[in-house]
Amino acid sequence: MRYTWPKKKLCRREGVNLFGTEKYDLSKSKRWPLRWRKSSEFGTQLRKKQLAKRMFGLSEKQFLSYFTKAQKSKSTGTTWEKMLTLLELRLDNVVYRASFARTRMQSRQFVNHAHFTLNGVKVSIPSISLKVGDVIALRDKLKESPLYKSLLEEFAEFAKENKWKVSNCKWIEVDTKKLTITVKALPEKDDFEPIIDIQKIVEFYSK
Repeated sequence: MRYTWPKKKLCRREGVNLFGTEKYDLSKSKRWPLRWRKSSEFGTQLRKKQLAKRMFGLSEKQFLSYFTKAQKSKSTGTTWEKMLTLLELRLDNVVYRASFARTRMQSRQFVNHAHFTLNGVKVSIPSISLKVGDVIALRDKLKESPLYKSLLEEFAEFAKENKWKVSNCKWIEVDTKKLTITVKALPEKDDFEPIIDIQKIVEFYSK
């Protein structure tokens, strides 16, 4: 899903930095966040749904499909746990979580442009659902590119300051020398984005 509207306005609307970069950190802005009247329960559920949908950069149809899949899934866990697991296991999200991109939008662009292989095969579909044991690798011809070199430099700085995104994502393993990402396990409750209230989203769709 391509965003064509002001991104700062989206952040202000939802009251959080949706895109994860300093550019959209509006905590010092006099206009942040937007002020709204007290919302109804339905209104709160709607806002939580919009926040998560925009954070992952999905259309309404795409986002609803994850809820439907979670409802029909026979795996263990609640609907909201299964829905968040499906979202976390998207290829573009894992590339972002591993710090191979600064934002999920950038990660999606990288995948669309076939920057990565999945288990040795070139891929260009951001929504591919990963499983335990899958290995994502940066293609050899891109390993010397200025873009990824600068990202690796950022990795080193983030690691020093303990701000590396992957440090809070224990279910993946990143090899910064080989430039690979391995899915070690399924994400659990503590691995999910803390600002996403998936229970409210499930309540919204369950009406």
